[in-house]
Amino acid sequence: MNREDFPLLKQDIIYLDNSATTLKPKCVIDKMNDYYTNYSANAHRGDYDLSFKVDKEYEEARETVKEFINASSLEEIVFTNGTTESLNMIVRGFFENLLEAGDEVLITTSEHASNVLPWFRLVNKLGIVVNYIPLDDHYYVTLDNVKKAISDKTKVISLAGITNVIGDKRPIKEITEYAHKHNIFVVLDGAQMVPHTEVDVQDLDIDFLAFSGHKICGPTGIGVLYGKRELLEHLEPINLGGGMNESFDNPNEVYLKPLPTRLEAGTQNIAGVIGLGAAIKYLQSIGYDKINEHVHNLRKYLIDKLLPLKYIDIINLESDSGIVAFNVNNIFSQDVAYYLNKYNICVRAGNHCAKILKNSVGVTNTVRVSLYFYNTYEEIDNLVELLSNYDKIVKEMI
Repeated sequence: MNREDFPLLKQDIIYLDNSATTLKPKCVIDKMNDYYTNYSANAHRGDYDLSFKVDKEYEEARETVKEFINASSLEEIVFTNGTTESLNMIVRGFFENLLEAGDEVLITTSEHASNVLPWFRLVNKLGIVVNYIPLDDHYYVTLDNVKKAISDKTKVISLAGITNVIGDKRPIKEITEYAHKHNIFVVLDGAQMVPHTEVDVQDLDIDFLAFSGHKICGPTGIGVLYGKRELLEHLEPINLGGGMNESFDNPNEVYLKPLPTRLEAGTQNIAGVIGLGAAIKYLQSIGYDKINEHVHNLRKYLIDKLLPLKYIDIINLESDSGIVAFNVNNIFSQDVAYYLNKYNICVRAGNHCAKILKNSVGVTNTVRVSLYFYNTYEEIDNLVELLSNYDKIVKEMI
């Protein structure tokens, strides 16, 4: 599906690591090259035509993101270098100034490090408490378990919309509705959700959202921080410098620009912003319905092919994304990945930055296959053929 749009796929590889990063279509590459080749000036700095062109493209990308997630205003869209920076800005710039010792933040054991470590820092710095919403038998989050986990100390629920190992889609709208009735903030890590489902921030009513460009066929080094405007007004900038201030004459007279500019200090990743806008338009031209149908069918096909192989333990038989996490009995996951790499198959192995998930699933490392719309049934056949000969795997590990 649309494979001809991806120059990298002309190489003799099978790329099955899409949860780590997606491939880039030629239209995104061309859009970024056009900036570097034809109008590579700074943004919001110059009083000449090239700079005006940059300003136009930069802010048009912001408009594209706004419409993409249905934010209520452009001021709610802040460009960052990725999901990790966005989440750190949310935690350090907003919640560090709001939470007090004893306040509770709820996450799960299946969260990515970027949605764990910033909260852990506040445990040590402020004395807040981090607790975990229990996962069900399929390692999913349910609204009932959220309700059971909430206490009178709960101030924040911070969750991935779709997780990067199990691949489960959380009932964010229902969780947010219940949370807000109890005056609890909701932070959404959208790194894996945005590539696979339309996210309407107003419908979900979430307070903050973070996501990355490189997981939606865009460039690396660019991401988005969305926040409700009334909350962003209280988010203290983490980075101070050029472009984000109106004036400063002395330490007591520092005046910052309005949102979102005051949260985008210094020269931004201009090519990344422009490329992100192009990537969003590209995905929209295909349509999420087609993407999800294809990914769902591919995943089912892979599961059906793996199930007869009794020496393969599939961790997430059920999933709402294209992720399949598994282990081959008595073989270290990274050895399996190395074996597949010999045949030009790219998969991820390890703990996938979800290092406390082992507390729920009882397994530290897995092989992760993550599918996207440009993957094919033939690629899955090649993968399964290589996994179907246990003796061959063992022999090639020696």
